[in-house]
This record gives sequence, C-alpha cells and structure tokens, in this order.
Amino acid sequence: MIRIETETANDLLAREALLDRAMGPHRRLKPSERLREGRLPAAGLALVARDGERLVGTVRLWNVSAGGVPALLLGPLATAPEVQGRGVGSGLMQVALNRAELAGHTAVILVGDPEFYVRFGFAGDLTNGLVMPGPVERRRFLAVDFARGVLSSANGPVIATGAPDRTLLRAAAA
Repeated sequence: MIRIETETANDLLAREALLDRAMGPHRRLKPSERLREGRLPAAGLALVARDGERLVGTVRLWNVSAGGVPALLLGPLATAPEVQGRGVGSGLMQVALNRAELAGHTAVILVGDPEFYVRFGFAGDLTNGLVMPGPVERRRFLAVDFARGVLSSANGPVIATGAPDRTLLRAAAA
C-alpha cells in the first residue's frame, strides 16, 4: 500500500537517488533548479510517497515571487519507474495542492507537461506575464491560482523568496 507523507531529513539520500533515476543527470540544469538552489522547500510542502519503507515518489513546493505576486513553484515531481501508471504522481499532486491551498497560498507555477498538469487546473495563460530565470518552452510554463485572478496582474521575473538552507551555507563555509 502506497502512503503519502511529509518528507523527513532521513529521506534526502533516497529522494536524490529517485530523482536521478527518474529524471536523469540533466535535471540539475533546468531553469527551475536555479530557483531551488540553496533554499528550503515551503513549510509542510515537501512530500514523499512510500511503498512499505521504500521511497517511490517525491514532490516539493518552493516559495517564489511570480512577477511580484507571492506564489509557489512546484517541482520536481517524480515517481519510481516501477510505480508509474499507478496514480502515485497524481496522488502527490492532489495532496501537495490541497496542503498549499489550506496553508493560505494563492498560486502555484511550474514547468512541465501540460498533458499531465491540466487535470489539476494548471493553464498556460496564467503565466503570460511571467519570465523564468532561463529559457523554458512556453507551452510548458503553467500555473493554477486558488484565489481566482491573483496572477492576472503578475508581470516580470520569477524570483526565489524561500528561506536559505542553512545546512548548505554551513557546509560551504567549512
């Protein structure tokens, strides 16, 4: 039975291995990664899926400013190849979006396949005024707003606003 839970510090190595396996070595080159580097995920919005004790899925949301509007950046979302097609990614998305909305967040942006994300309310027209920190395929730059119209005035760059990861800062200083 697959369970969705809040990520813990003990999940970090298994999460990184899963992301490498599911997304390949080029995952760290994506523009969204520039917004996540050296930051902590939004509070309560780092989730994992477990099959028994084995980590089989992950998703995180990150605090950003989307053209001056507080928002979340979703990603990466990944599932282990052996559970793909079993609803694990959809389950992670549902829980992540529900938690984000209940926590008072008003919008989520992402770069991903519209064929998957449209079922969760994501649309490309909500990001028309936004610019990612690097080239992205426009049709894959999507958003959902829980407070209808909150992104209508958003215009400009997407900028990381999340708390710095103090663990990384201490390691870099050592």
